[in-house]
Amino acid sequence: MHGIMQGTMWSLRRGKLKNPCVGRERVLSCFECVTSSSPSIGYRGLENTTVSELLRTKEGENRSPLFWCRTDDTVYNAVNLMTQNNIGSLVVVKPGEEKLIAGILTERDYLKKIVVQGRQSKTTKVGEIMTEENKLITVNTDTNILEAMKLMTDNHVRHIPVVKSKVIGMISIVDVVRAVVEQKEEEVKRLKDFIKGEYY
Repeated sequence: MHGIMQGTMWSLRRGKLKNPCVGRERVLSCFECVTSSSPSIGYRGLENTTVSELLRTKEGENRSPLFWCRTDDTVYNAVNLMTQNNIGSLVVVKPGEEKLIAGILTERDYLKKIVVQGRQSKTTKVGEIMTEENKLITVNTDTNILEAMKLMTDNHVRHIPVVKSKVIGMISIVDVVRAVVEQKEEEVKRLKDFIKGEYY
């Protein structure tokens, strides 16, 4: 597991995001993801199910946009974007055209650094409270979903960026658990069919 951990503690200093939305000054959203026409992973077995399949499932359910904000956006605007889209985290990029990754903003960041400390979200910048890039734990598209789940539970995080030379998506513990349950249910169904004699 140590090797997995080393592989996922990835520096995002050179990562970039592209945003097709141009000319807006407020908090924006964009997406780049793997496409798929199916909202279900389908049975692959837990040992063969990767983050890539999970991202394709999210795309099929229209849940895949990679939402983001800038370090100089207000926390209020960022949290408003999260609320409008019913999501628990945002990728944070540095100001400028390059869209270099700066970190992520999560519900936990907001609660611990704004609510508990009594700070004002309308005057506090995202960069002041986000989880910085050097503390990020990431996965890639080839990471097995059980490995992703272990990383999340071992490190007490609920959202992990998916990186393939750049950030291409975000997965949550809910996404991972849903995928594991789907695979387990199909496995049980196949075992029942085998017992009934429907497999030879």
